[in-house]
Amino acid sequence: MNTILTMTQKERDRLTILNQLSERKITVAEAAQTLRISERQMYRIAKRYRSEGDQGVLHRSRGRPSHHGYPVALHTRVKDLYWQQYRDYGPTLFSEMLCAYHSIRLDHETVRRWLSQAGGMTVGRKKRPHRRQRPRRSAIGELVQFDGSPHDWFAGRAPVCCLLHAIDDASGRVFLRFVPSENTADTLRTLRHYCERFGIPRTLYTDHGTVFYAKNTLTDVGRAMTTLGVEMLFAGSPQAKGRVERGNRTHQDRLVKALSREGISTIADANRYLDEHYLDDHNRRFAQCDGLPDVHRSANGFDFPNIFCFQTERGVRNDYTIMLGGNYVQLLDDDTAMPSPRQTVTVRRWLDDSLHLFYREHELQYTILLQKPKRNTNVPPKPKDNHPWRRRMVGNRQDQKGNIKRAAGTHFGLRPPFVPAANP
Repeated sequence: MNTILTMTQKERDRLTILNQLSERKITVAEAAQTLRISERQMYRIAKRYRSEGDQGVLHRSRGRPSHHGYPVALHTRVKDLYWQQYRDYGPTLFSEMLCAYHSIRLDHETVRRWLSQAGGMTVGRKKRPHRRQRPRRSAIGELVQFDGSPHDWFAGRAPVCCLLHAIDDASGRVFLRFVPSENTADTLRTLRHYCERFGIPRTLYTDHGTVFYAKNTLTDVGRAMTTLGVEMLFAGSPQAKGRVERGNRTHQDRLVKALSREGISTIADANRYLDEHYLDDHNRRFAQCDGLPDVHRSANGFDFPNIFCFQTERGVRNDYTIMLGGNYVQLLDDDTAMPSPRQTVTVRRWLDDSLHLFYREHELQYTILLQKPKRNTNVPPKPKDNHPWRRRMVGNRQDQKGNIKRAAGTHFGLRPPFVPAANP
């Protein structure tokens, strides 16, 4: 009866050496040295080869479960949990869920192998083009990458929103905040919260979005960072700020599933969950802050409400009003500092939507007018033509003795009629 044997390359090499040993072309010592085993082991292999033939070369554990392997029942339970509850989870996150919620400790590579054997569709890694990574900065706070990630963070339970993501380039420590969209007001709030929590970074690395970049001028975010002494760098491509882009992809997997497990469907609850649970746990596991100096500058002494705000300039009219958003704002009399007409005042709208006017960094009192201010009607009338104020002499001349002679028709401010010159 012919039997098909499947051999590894190692077993085929052993079979060749055993054939030469049986033909007495080499000795047991030479065969053991070639196969890099002991002579005692060589004798055992030769004895099994003489009794069983080529099949004696095969490893005895082939096709049998390992004595040190996991029980079959555990295999079955893990696979059932994956297909029933964690079908869209990757092997790393799935292994964490097994440990946290099911008291099963398995290495993520073991889980990956089991799921691959069971036909899992989400266990493979996507092949991406290789790019040379930029070296990390050497200190915490030296450079912070900032980006917004619009995504269906609540998996259809609420409208699409945006996650503002700040990550330290040196340590990988993250700060996250959910907002309705990547707008100027929410970006200013997020940067203010970051500065209050960690300090003022040295450099902010962003894209060329209109919130951060404007040609030949400063946006409100750029002005706030310049006031704090933060350098603004702008990436030329998404790959240039790959650290924050890869972080967005990570949170789109881990954070979405965490919000689903917690049943969170609002931005306020999501931000509360970030502050109370997610950020500390994520930074504890993935950030590498040990041994790195922290070069964040202290936020003490900075007037954050007047820095993280909307700011513009307005000219003062003759009636001490300014135009703002189609409305008239009346400046109230202030003996300390009061701008004159045609001078400029600074208008700042804080993030709490309150309006503040400043002249030379002194805050002014004002009131918003409900209608256009009326012109002053108590102006004295202009004098008549025969009023003594209008009796100025026009076109007078002096004679040789110095006497003033009035030209005809020059009294009351009237000029003499035009008479063309006669032809000579």
